[in-house]
Amino acid sequence: MSKTRIKTAPKAAIKEMKQKTMRAAALDGFGGPEMITLHTLAVPEVGPDEVLIRVESAGVGVWDPYEREGGFAGMSGTEAKFPYVLGSDGAGTVAAVGANVRRFHEGDRVYALTIANPKGGFYAEYTAVQEDNVSLIPGNVPTDQAGAMPWDAMTALRGLDDTLGLQPGESLLIFGASGGIGHLAIQLAKRMGARVFAVASGDDGVALAQRLGADAVVEGHRDDIVTAARTFAPEGFDAALITAGGERAEEALTALREGGRAAYPNGAEPEPHARSGVVIRGYDGEPDVQAIEKLNRLIESGPLEVHIACFFPLEQAAEAHRALNTHYLGKLALRPSWRMSRLSLRSS
Repeated sequence: MSKTRIKTAPKAAIKEMKQKTMRAAALDGFGGPEMITLHTLAVPEVGPDEVLIRVESAGVGVWDPYEREGGFAGMSGTEAKFPYVLGSDGAGTVAAVGANVRRFHEGDRVYALTIANPKGGFYAEYTAVQEDNVSLIPGNVPTDQAGAMPWDAMTALRGLDDTLGLQPGESLLIFGASGGIGHLAIQLAKRMGARVFAVASGDDGVALAQRLGADAVVEGHRDDIVTAARTFAPEGFDAALITAGGERAEEALTALREGGRAAYPNGAEPEPHARSGVVIRGYDGEPDVQAIEKLNRLIESGPLEVHIACFFPLEQAAEAHRALNTHYLGKLALRPSWRMSRLSLRSS
């Protein structure tokens, strides 16, 4: 982990803490994007093993609509409490720590990830997260990028490392290489010593994958994936990470060698299938302390870009969810500290 620390909490954070209320994008009931509205809520109380984070950036994940519609609450088997604050990852500054917390201090720059947090998610100015799900931001990753990174980077790492067992020198096909998981997987796989063939979406996606270090890139909607893949790996690919299903993904999987391995995150739709002779496995991107530490070591080994297509203020969280159904590169994110009066600052 990076040892860089900010020794004192920002004055703005101290002032807001004294007010003991915060702004949050929350639900009063499960449903469509229109159910997300701005609320004023109490700042979460910090438990003995928790870290209170002043959220500066929050990821808007492709799985967030599933949570918005009640999927995560149904999986946990618990009754949801409303207002329900969405958001499963983010980054910011430590505002307070619980009595048992030793690894973090007020003012630390951190990222965190958690699903269906009973204290509320990251679509808020503050959230309280279990210490084991928090990390110092590694390397020189900016805080606004770090907020959109955790789940996608962890999912990419779990696929490459635990599921595929990727080895130096192996050839790897990444399908969906310009998306949230895929564009981080390119960078992690290169750090692991793989030769990377990327299938990206759109000319802008091809340009992004090339810039991030892929050894070869094709556009997934129009290019001949199989011909290009066989040129890159004449004997067939050793491994493939498939981040989205469909006819073109199935095509790409035919480029694996006999005995090749393929992995896809559970929830990829439609579920990918491979021909006989190829081992294909679905997996979850669940974090633990060891996986977070390995991710941080890989990030610190060189520059890492978390590509943010667009930032939204909390007031536009519903619009961010609608944008998930459009073409964009990398990730979408919220900046809870932004106000509507500052919309002119929004970047892409």
